[in-house]
This record gives sequence, C-alpha cells and structure tokens, in this order.
Amino acid sequence: MRRRTLLVAGVVGGLTAAGSRSASAAPRHRVLHVRPGGSVQAAVDAVTGPRWTVVVHPGTYREVVKIPADKAELTLRGATRDPRDVVIVYDHANGTQKPDGSGTYGTAGSATFTSAAPGLTVRDLTLANDWLRADHPDITGTQAVAAYVTGDRSSFDNVRFLAHQDTLFTDTTALGTFDRQYFRHCYIEGDVDFVFGRATAVFEQCHFRTLARDVDFTPKGMVFAPSTARANPYGILAVRCRITSGAEDGAYKLARPWVPSYETTAWPSLVVRETRIGPGIDAVAPYTNMREAFPWQSMRFAEYRNPGAGAAIHVPENRPQLTRVQARSHTRETYLGDWRPYA
Repeated sequence: MRRRTLLVAGVVGGLTAAGSRSASAAPRHRVLHVRPGGSVQAAVDAVTGPRWTVVVHPGTYREVVKIPADKAELTLRGATRDPRDVVIVYDHANGTQKPDGSGTYGTAGSATFTSAAPGLTVRDLTLANDWLRADHPDITGTQAVAAYVTGDRSSFDNVRFLAHQDTLFTDTTALGTFDRQYFRHCYIEGDVDFVFGRATAVFEQCHFRTLARDVDFTPKGMVFAPSTARANPYGILAVRCRITSGAEDGAYKLARPWVPSYETTAWPSLVVRETRIGPGIDAVAPYTNMREAFPWQSMRFAEYRNPGAGAAIHVPENRPQLTRVQARSHTRETYLGDWRPYA
C-alpha cells in the first residue's frame, strides 16, 4: 500500500485531505490504493468504516484476502477495466495442511478470497486459486476455492473466477439467512461443481467455461451444485449467459444437487434461462445425482428458452422446462427484491 487519498463525493476526480469536508457536504468516499509490492489484505485491514474503496493497480498479488463482516459497503476494484490486469491468487486446497499443524483448511478455508461483508462490490479484477491436483497426488481433498462469499448484497461485475474444483462458493451466513449475490459480465471456469452453495445468486450475462480434464471417465464435472435451504424460494439463477467447454462434446453435466451431510434439509434450486449452452454439456442427460438418496428429479431444477446444442431436448423428462407463467417468478427482480445492483 503506497498511497492513501480521499475522494470527495460530487467532485469529479477531486482529491483532498481528510477532515476538509464541511458539515453540510455529502458523505465522503475514502479510497486506498494498492500497487505491486503492496498488500490487498493490508488495505482491507486499514478500512475503518463503511463506503471505502480499495483500488488495486495492475499486477499479480499472491496472497489470501479476507473481508470481515464489519467492513460493510466496501468496494474492491481493479484500476483498469480489464480484469486480467489485476490478479489475486493463492494455492490452498481442502486437504492442504495448515502450517500450525491444526489440520487441513477444508473447502471454505481453501479460498483465496473470502468475504462476509454486507454490501460488498467487486469489479474489474481476477480471483484465482491455482492449486493443481497433478502437483499434489497425495491430497484427496481436491476442492480449491477461488472465492467464498457470504453476506447480503454482494455484487461482482466484470470479475474472472479461475480454479478447478469448487471455484465459486456462493454461501450464506446462516441456514435461515437468504443472502443475495449478483454477478454480471463475469467469467467463471472450472471442472467439478464449480459454482455451488446455498445463496440466492443471480448470474446475468456471465460466461461459464468447463475445463479440459485428462481423465478417462465421464462426466468430467458439473457446472452448478446448488444447496439452497428448503425455506428459501430462490437459489441459483443464470439468465442470458453462455456455457462453453474446453473438453469434448457431452463430457460435462449442467448440474447436480448438493445436499450437505450437515444440512440434509436442503432443497437445491437452479434455474437456467435464455442461456446458450454449448455442446460440452450432455444434452441427453444434463443432470446427475451427487448422492442417490437425493435424486435430482426431486429438486427444484428447471430451464427456460435455452438455445445451443447442449440445450437440445432429446429426452423431455430429463429437461424440466418452465412455462411462460412460471418464468415470471424467476427473474433478477424477484430473486433480489428491494436490492437493485443492476439499475
């Protein structure tokens, strides 16, 4: 962290010293800059109240970043509009041993980026976990999360999420809390269950890409694995997105339901609508089970007006479709309610 400046609301590009605001002026938005050699976590730690912005300048920042719940309304953004210019990356996996010998990190603990802050905004950067199975054949807990997000009203715009298994964990702070998350113009890649969790999560105009895997079995992975709480009417919604693949045709499933052993009341919910699904998804049988005790047919899975080879309806009972009337209940507006990050 090299520079600390104060941006006054209402003055375009205006910078001034702290404490110069008059009593009648609008609330000020304070800005911290992080440049190569600095630490994103150090900047987050320096935030002392709501509505701060941390601007990260082009470079690769090899560190774990955790934003606690008391850093409300924080904005974290890359200094340019190209998310490839700013990369925050680390390499923990579920089965990686902690340095203090207290055990392994676990799935959530493996995340490069973790946030519990309400009102979070992240844009124009990359969050990555570059842990690779091939480099660690002794580790069986191969989940390696790029971002673990809880906290209501978390928004991601023009962000890349890069990993393999369990790339993006969209979770909630508690079982009875229906935290909302919004992703727009994001790129998410991975292989097994790489978008998963129980949050109310809306993906709009995002790009999901399945990775090539050097394995001799199929499916090679799944895009979505929702674990929505039974009481929550809304789970994961993908609208006007696209799904492409680096693997051969039909090698991936669209989704499977995740009913955690610690939360067997979950009733996973997923709606994919007006999304171009490429041939990498198995169109004949796009869904599968994680555990036979919780078949996908008993879950809240549905599609609506999806084009593309991977969306072709070969076996109607394998592709539940919303009616036009039902589709009205599955929009960004209904999922996000009084929060309108898209406005």
